[in-house]
Amino acid sequence: MIPGHFKKIARERISILLKLAEAEVSEHPERSKRYAELARTIGTRYKVRLPKKYKRRICKKCRAYMKPGVNCTVRLVPKERCVVWRCSECGKERRYPYSKRYNNL
Repeated sequence: MIPGHFKKIARERISILLKLAEAEVSEHPERSKRYAELARTIGTRYKVRLPKKYKRRICKKCRAYMKPGVNCTVRLVPKERCVVWRCSECGKERRYPYSKRYNNL
């Protein structure tokens, strides 16, 4: 069993690495990819989940950090009601569903 203070340190390191990955993706894509890989490794080693906003940004196939307009494309598909993220490095597509919110005015 992993003590709580180790998990806290792991969460802090993951957030630091993913922020660095986001900052470096346009100038140094390989360095950004390595930061994302390290963050996933720390998460699995200490049984800590990645934050949802960062988890969706890491390609499951090539492990690259995806930033819209730099190394991935983001499209809305209204017929399927989903958002499609396509990695430019490996071509992997990920689909995330969305739903309409109705306002009662």
